Amino acid sequence: MEDLSDIRKEIDSIDTEIVELFKRRMSCADAVATYKRAHNLPVLDRSRERELLARRAAQVPEDMKVYTEVLFELLMEASRNRQGERLGAGGDTVEKIRDALARSPELFPRDAYVACQGVEGAYQQIATDRIFRHANIGYFDTFDAVFRAVEENYADFGVLPIENSTAGSVNQVFDLMMRHNFHIVRTCRLKIDHNLLAKPGCGLEDVRHIYSHEQAINQCGEFLSSLRGVTVHACENTAMASKMVAESERRDVAALASRACARIYGLDVLASGVQDQGNNYTRFACISKDLVIYPGANRSTFMLVVNHEPGALYKVLAKFYDLDINIIKLESRPIPDRDFEFMFYFDIDCPAASPEFFTLVRSLESTCEEFRYLGSYSEVI
Repeated sequence: MEDLSDIRKEIDSIDTEIVELFKRRMSCADAVATYKRAHNLPVLDRSRERELLARRAAQVPEDMKVYTEVLFELLMEASRNRQGERLGAGGDTVEKIRDALARSPELFPRDAYVACQGVEGAYQQIATDRIFRHANIGYFDTFDAVFRAVEENYADFGVLPIENSTAGSVNQVFDLMMRHNFHIVRTCRLKIDHNLLAKPGCGLEDVRHIYSHEQAINQCGEFLSSLRGVTVHACENTAMASKMVAESERRDVAALASRACARIYGLDVLASGVQDQGNNYTRFACISKDLVIYPGANRSTFMLVVNHEPGALYKVLAKFYDLDINIIKLESRPIPDRDFEFMFYFDIDCPAASPEFFTLVRSLESTCEEFRYLGSYSEVI
């Protein structure tokens, strides 16, 4: 039996040869890029790649075919990225990002006209006040109306809830993302404390109907299940629920909302901090129509559809691993009118100006069936 140190020396020697061969291969990729530039050819040649994979897989024993295919897929992707860099063919998205970075404003705006869903006292309003110093807020009935206000240049920005640490993603907002053109320019993480609010003089024993937003109801499940003889109703917004209770002539109604709503609408707090978890946070996205990347942008969001074939999602995830880029959120939503097909949403932690980020965007744009970059931003905590 060979000594382990001798085996490792041989592996080291082979690795050295592999590195030298890899350098030669990438030098050939440069030559290919020069030829393609001269003949106006695209970087990607799928028929050539399929042929090469089949040929290399045929050269190895059966139990090594999968490893060989993975290895050469990575090599071909490196070659494509190298050619793209040499040709300056980063794709439309990379060029848009570079342009946005070049004209990046020095500071995030202090004031603006911002669209929010709901009425005064809504958590979106509280988040807006965290993001902007002096925001002029316009209130809209639905999340869709907020998207449209931004898309149609009626508002400079819009603020929308995207996920909660207890109840998960706000699916309605994620579904609307597929239908609208926008960019995320900042996010805000806000601690959410729900309170049971009622008209002055009412007691907990008087309450028979509780109103709130669906997310707030989900976040207070344990408290609500402890109440007897109470019916829970979902409505558009926690602040709207508070306003409705304040304006109602009934004394058996209450709302789950913030303490700010109690002050605004003159309600009493019957029970405070009724959410299931004390560490209850909601993330809000601030959106704009145009792509603007403000200083300090270290997070980005993508929407993509992978090819409908085995291992397609794994190949996408491998790109993040190879570039040492952390995925901080991965969400999937069914695509309307397309059976069992999904849109994937990625939030990643990576500076927008880093070389790794451009390599990732270039790679995703060239390999995914659909790819959409939603913006780069920093998060207000």
